[in-house]
Amino acid sequence: MKKVFISQPMRGKTETEILAERNRIIEEIQNLIGDHEVLDTYFDDFGECSKPLQYLAKSLWMLADADCAYFASGWHGARGCRIEHDSAVAYEIEVLKD
Repeated sequence: MKKVFISQPMRGKTETEILAERNRIIEEIQNLIGDHEVLDTYFDDFGECSKPLQYLAKSLWMLADADCAYFASGWHGARGCRIEHDSAVAYEIEVLKD
């Protein structure tokens, strides 16, 4: 079973919007590759004073364990997503959609 990393822009979105998009993406991944395990890359365990780089560091940690990565619409405009994409490509992690 493939471990899938989801990269999606989150800045300016509510938790409800983020999770709704994530659920839609999970359905699309199911149609693309069948059975899979989605790595939990929605982090809600940081405090209000957290810095975006802390989220990115944790995301890259998760990406290292992935077999493939899915990049949601708009990822080109999100600096963290671009770094995740560059990392996936550089480390030869299969990109499902970009």
